[in-house]
Amino acid sequence: MKYKRVLLKLSGEALMGSKSHGIDPSRLNQYAKEIKLAVDQKVEVAIVIGGGNIYRGLSGAADGMDRVQGDYMGMMATVINSMALQSALEKLGVKARLLSGLTIEPIAEPMSRRNAITALKNGEVAIISGGTGNPFFTTDSASALRAIEIEADVILKGTRVDGIYSADPEEDPKAIKFEKLTFDEVYEKGLKIMDLTAFTLCKENNLPILVFDMNKEGNLLRVLKGEALGTLVKE
Repeated sequence: MKYKRVLLKLSGEALMGSKSHGIDPSRLNQYAKEIKLAVDQKVEVAIVIGGGNIYRGLSGAADGMDRVQGDYMGMMATVINSMALQSALEKLGVKARLLSGLTIEPIAEPMSRRNAITALKNGEVAIISGGTGNPFFTTDSASALRAIEIEADVILKGTRVDGIYSADPEEDPKAIKFEKLTFDEVYEKGLKIMDLTAFTLCKENNLPILVFDMNKEGNLLRVLKGEALGTLVKE
């Protein structure tokens, strides 16, 4: 395996599958099976999931909700998604420990570097919910922070698109896919991979980001083996 310890970032919207909101059980189970394949290969997997399928703090703020309150609601949404993934993994016989940046006992243990790394070394999937535990930060920022804390080899950003393009490939058929990019090239081209705070954290800590299509069966394992899928961003 090319990567031994990874932080897998999943979007909450992806969990909707064919639904208009909430969690699609078939998509949830698909992701759980993909993650099990990685764990079976002794890869240490930590996961951060967004909450956009349930609630987005920024959207709430745009509609008049207090930004801080909205962000905490968004963090709670990530906990719900993380609980669902934990349950799906455990049904497959995969041990998964739920950690949270928010104190939510008895549902989740407090997120700490020690707790996360202990789980990973024990062969458990570390599902890290609750964002950073602070308002004004996205789950992208939480992903970058947690990946750095656990000394992950890479952030694997699982999306419904097979990499980074010069424009939205769903809207522009002439969009060009990039195989590899440096952090500076992403800045210069104005490409939207993560929010600026998250992206800068990765750049400053020399943490690679690999964007790939998580919805295609077998892709996660192929990425872990080092196959040329998606787009890799590194110095």
